Amino acid sequence: MAKVSKKRQAVNAKVDSNKLYALREAVALVKDVNTTKFDASVDVHVRLGVDPRKADQAIRGTVSLPHGTGKVKRVLVLCTPDKEAEAKAAGADYVGLDEFITKISQGWTDVDVIIAMPSVMAKVGQIGRILGPRGLMPNPKTGTVTLNVGAAVEEVKAGKISFRVDKYGIIHSPIGRVSFTPEKLAENAVELITTLEKMKPSTAKGTYMKSISIASTMSPGISVDTKTIR
Repeated sequence: MAKVSKKRQAVNAKVDSNKLYALREAVALVKDVNTTKFDASVDVHVRLGVDPRKADQAIRGTVSLPHGTGKVKRVLVLCTPDKEAEAKAAGADYVGLDEFITKISQGWTDVDVIIAMPSVMAKVGQIGRILGPRGLMPNPKTGTVTLNVGAAVEEVKAGKISFRVDKYGIIHSPIGRVSFTPEKLAENAVELITTLEKMKPSTAKGTYMKSISIASTMSPGISVDTKTIR
């Protein structure tokens, strides 16, 4: 068994694993128990009462966090020449089509989000086997396949994120950094969870929002009382 450091023991002692914390209390505590020397990500993990194997319960979507995630996202726009100026003006880091299709086919994936026009999706499909496993494949459901590429870029840069339930029925999503104030972390968490509540499938039975936990990079998870979200 790996030895637990004194620092980690002290951190673990601050978190009561049997307690459900109020949201505001949890986000304040996650800042207190952070031990990293860098500005760690703060993530929310929501276990939903859904069966991801059923198409209508495979929760997937986007949410615009009011305070962003604290991470500057690198955006690639795959478009026709007439849309390149719009994409660049909106703040896209990379804009083009054929040259990037070639680069990606050769292994380049140094971006966080890819936005594409509907008319170029046939070409994008050629590199789907590379983009899909990395979560980079443009999709109309996440707003990354659109004619309005400028607005899509601005939304991503402003804090729009995508989420998708995993095979265990859990949504994992960043809501900020430990440098954020507790108020900003709480407001981002509420926005995400409220969005998930609105997406509850009519076929989902029993408790929908089963559990919520918050943790920063390398910190213990803090369980949140779902009733304190509203």
